[in-house]
Amino acid sequence: MSKITLPPLPLAEWIETKKTLHLFAQVIGKIKLALMPYKNHWWHIPLYINARGIGTGPVPYSDKLIEINFDFCRHALVFTTNKSEIEVIELKDGLCVSAFYAQVFEALGRLGVHTKILAKPYEIEPAIPFAEDTEHCSYNKEYINRYWQILSFIDPIFKEFSGRFLGKCSPVHLFWHSFDVAVTRFSGRRGPDMPGANKVNTEAYSHEVISSGFWVGDNNVPEPAFYTYAYPSPAGITGEQLLPAGKAKWIESNGSPMALYTYEEMRKEDDPKQALLQFMQSSYMAGAKLAGWDITAFKAKHKA
Repeated sequence: MSKITLPPLPLAEWIETKKTLHLFAQVIGKIKLALMPYKNHWWHIPLYINARGIGTGPVPYSDKLIEINFDFCRHALVFTTNKSEIEVIELKDGLCVSAFYAQVFEALGRLGVHTKILAKPYEIEPAIPFAEDTEHCSYNKEYINRYWQILSFIDPIFKEFSGRFLGKCSPVHLFWHSFDVAVTRFSGRRGPDMPGANKVNTEAYSHEVISSGFWVGDNNVPEPAFYTYAYPSPAGITGEQLLPAGKAKWIESNGSPMALYTYEEMRKEDDPKQALLQFMQSSYMAGAKLAGWDITAFKAKHKA
């Protein structure tokens, strides 16, 4: 089998497109938040990777189901319903957040879907209201295609990793507030109260977790990378060995340890899939062992 070739994704080269896409995703994510029935740990609000991009999955409204998908193959936002209705918004360079926001709600109106959202970004500065944001207008199709190629590669790997665990485990999902793909395992025990936590974090970290994910970079880690962290983080975790050796490392993030493996390191591997699985497994084991999880009981019996 030939070696998998994955594209580079230097953050600096598509930062404006990444910012714009992140804001687009927040608009759609907030619509899902407004319409979906509640589920623990905010599992009702993320987007999901699908065969053509990322989307909401089916969302109930009145007597219909609606899906909203970023179709990165045709570069469009596509609305479909179980009533055979369809609306399409072209995604292109120059489409600002303000115009995107207006077009989204016009499309919803034509589909008979009427809802309201808090129409400003969450945890993005400056928090320009969506209707006023004419600053973020970049849509570079080449880099969107690269991003999509990477998501298509990692989604089945994350799902394979989640299938190795018999305990409570989240879906593989994309959280639009932080724009990262994540899969989270739970010990089943309540977690300690997080000092100063807001409503979002209080719910997300109500129980002990070990979470792995991928994000394309931010001010703290300005390149795409894979991560794992445990909450609460057990003492001594940074002394645990990570794989691939010499490439994955421990860093401090928000005052606690986080395992980090850069995308650039992974894509250079002869077998990127196995390297990523090694990272996820070794970083999970580091947290689970020191936190006293029942590793044997949680291990799936079949070979993944």
